[in-house]
Amino acid sequence: MMTSNSDFNKTLAVGRPPNICKLFPNSRALIVSGKYIDLGLQAKGKAMTIAANGRNNFIIRGALMAAQRANAAIIIEIARSEGGAKAYCPTSYWNMARQVDQAMNELGITIPVAIHADHYGIKSETDLPFARQEIPTLFEAGITSIAIDASHMTDDKNLLANLDLNQFIPDWAGLETEIGEIKGSEGLSATPEAVFLIAGLNAHNIFPNWIALNNGTSHGFEASGQGIQVELTAEIHQALTKYHVNGAQHGTSGNSSDRLREIAEKTYTTKANVATALQMLSWGVEVNDYGNAIMNEDGSFKKVKGEGVSAEMWQEMVRYAEAKGWSNGDYKNLNLVFENRFLGQPRAIRERMCRRVEDFVFNLLTTVFNAQDSADFCLELIRKAGSYDPGPKASRIEDASEWTPEKIITRSALIDTDKGPAGDFDD
Repeated sequence: MMTSNSDFNKTLAVGRPPNICKLFPNSRALIVSGKYIDLGLQAKGKAMTIAANGRNNFIIRGALMAAQRANAAIIIEIARSEGGAKAYCPTSYWNMARQVDQAMNELGITIPVAIHADHYGIKSETDLPFARQEIPTLFEAGITSIAIDASHMTDDKNLLANLDLNQFIPDWAGLETEIGEIKGSEGLSATPEAVFLIAGLNAHNIFPNWIALNNGTSHGFEASGQGIQVELTAEIHQALTKYHVNGAQHGTSGNSSDRLREIAEKTYTTKANVATALQMLSWGVEVNDYGNAIMNEDGSFKKVKGEGVSAEMWQEMVRYAEAKGWSNGDYKNLNLVFENRFLGQPRAIRERMCRRVEDFVFNLLTTVFNAQDSADFCLELIRKAGSYDPGPKASRIEDASEWTPEKIITRSALIDTDKGPAGDFDD
């Protein structure tokens, strides 16, 4: 379905949140709350859309072009480890909205897009004072959706951190929460901890759009064949239906298209994060159906001739990584080091970097995620609401008096789940 120009103008007039209107008063980019992306994919049914991890500008542009082709609503995101105060990517929490707005206006992108601060990580209670200060600055810079990730802590501290920080998140913004650090096959999430977190939030009138789980996948390179546990995900989502929360699937790189189709068809997932594969595609590295980079016999990445960065640029990148002693998983750090070099390449090379991302994302959206034409559902929801805020996704069904800090700690002690090994699992 094609939206008429007059309908688009009406949607543009009401659909952009206050921070976006303030930052880009003359823009025609339909940057919206993450709530609308979630609700639009939910309305379509058995569909999820990409949350494209914009580690560099070429990924952002390629993902936007793919979404326009597919008429799909999408999310552009970056995680705190990638684009926070200690960033290893040129895209940050504070410049991502500007990059997206510029690209949308230049390229004539008319589909709705959310700007998501992914994995805003809280490793311990000592992180909270700084988070209270920093989170408002993200929304001042154009973020329209956020993931509070306190999954590194115990269940009670995870919930209490979410309750603490929610006051700094606008009511209109999309919200994601998380249980079970993403650790691959270890420390898999369980229904009791998911219900505990979502019920505790519900008691305090907090209604997340998404919950992320450790359902068997991992960030970065997936070496094993286990990947996403579809039945586990479906079981947990089913237990949460009365709270009207959908799933966010992390670590999709490393999972086959068939498995991702199952996630869209058999669970309540509406958001699927893709990061590592897009980075490799933009550089011109060959990837398989799983989104994993294909290696040469000597263990180095296989670069496709005539794709991605120039051959000379790729050689410089490899030499730089070797001089730093970086392994394959460390190549992500090259984004920050080489972004300006990437931007200084001839137009034809810059365009092919974007095009390779575009083709991959288009295929995901249309043949795997079932996200094609999801933009129409989002646009209709915005027009129906006549506002940048569709309102709360659910209503309170839990008794707040049963979810005081003291009772949260007591309840948490009764949850017996395996959290897996300790360590740093950020990507």
